[in-house]
Amino acid sequence: MSDRHHTRRVATLAIHGSAHDRTPGSPVVPPIAQSATFHWGSPDDGELRYSRYGNNPNQIQVSEKAAALEGAEAAIALASGMAATAMALLALTEAGDHVVASSRLYGATQTLLRDELPRRGVQTTFVDPEAGGWDAALRDETRVVWIEIPTNPTLRVLDPRPIVALAHDRGIRVACDATFGSPVNFRAADLGIDVVVQSATKYLGGHSDLIAGVVAGTREIIDEVVRLSRLYGPALDPHAAWLLDRGLRTLDVRVKRHNQNAMAVAEWFEGRPEVARVSYPGLASHPDHVLASELMSGYGGMVSVVLTGGGDAADRFVSGLRLALAAPSLGGVETLVSQPRYTSHVGLSAAEREAQGIPDGFVRLSIGIEDADDLIADFEQALAR
Repeated sequence: MSDRHHTRRVATLAIHGSAHDRTPGSPVVPPIAQSATFHWGSPDDGELRYSRYGNNPNQIQVSEKAAALEGAEAAIALASGMAATAMALLALTEAGDHVVASSRLYGATQTLLRDELPRRGVQTTFVDPEAGGWDAALRDETRVVWIEIPTNPTLRVLDPRPIVALAHDRGIRVACDATFGSPVNFRAADLGIDVVVQSATKYLGGHSDLIAGVVAGTREIIDEVVRLSRLYGPALDPHAAWLLDRGLRTLDVRVKRHNQNAMAVAEWFEGRPEVARVSYPGLASHPDHVLASELMSGYGGMVSVVLTGGGDAADRFVSGLRLALAAPSLGGVETLVSQPRYTSHVGLSAAEREAQGIPDGFVRLSIGIEDADDLIADFEQALAR
């Protein structure tokens, strides 16, 4: 079948991107162009190449691959997930504008919207996605609706389709942080979402050895993100871009193993008396299980549990781990365990965390690709403490 009649799948795109140099003698793996600048004397020489501009060969190659994976017109890889979030919001708003955002977001994104953007004249109204009220929150000056699917760390799955329809009817763009799903499990652009943000530090990189972020969307939006990034300077280092491309090559197989292991771990935790609640979209007990099954190709590698003993029990559990590692971040090949009250949501008060379903005793598990039985044995001995 010719390429004209066949759309390549994510597993293929993650390795080859949208194109591959087949010139005899060309390297199968792109070399690292570890150079800040490139020969250029005048506009007659073409585009000015400068790594701060994000147009180093490695930066271009991995950005194009990210766009292909998301099914978007364009993308840009930046120096962190928060760089991607900040540049996307700055590109979508200006002084006097308004944002409507889910109240269930990564803690730093909440802080950016609540505390930082108002200094630049941009206000945000937060909406509890479980209660709804998106329509009532919109204003004439609203320019973007910001959501997260699945949510960090409670793993709720929001249906973006009615939000997209509502926003687009008013000329408002919708942006989604889809880090927890990755393009393997959740393709936000396929649902009409205008801007997709990924913390590439997580599943896209996959080995806990780089910091990066991706913004994908229409060419118009990404051109504005590029313009602002050249001013603010969050370019991705060429070597980190090369590492990100290397990680992407195994994205599909890794995420499928994450999915498999997380399901096994979640099912095991659900039967434990020490655990008050297990949150995993793949479980029939999850409030969004049916919706997640409709929207997602896999349920992801993240599992959250609330221990019956509260914060003290969580501290003992985490300190008792012998295989899984206590560390922030997620999406690596190794299993990482953290308490959001100390890490991702430390900026919220205990009452605010409780209101979001993150009580003391809440433990977030990023399930890796180890043997699931070994992980369960480790969790079992840690619970015994």
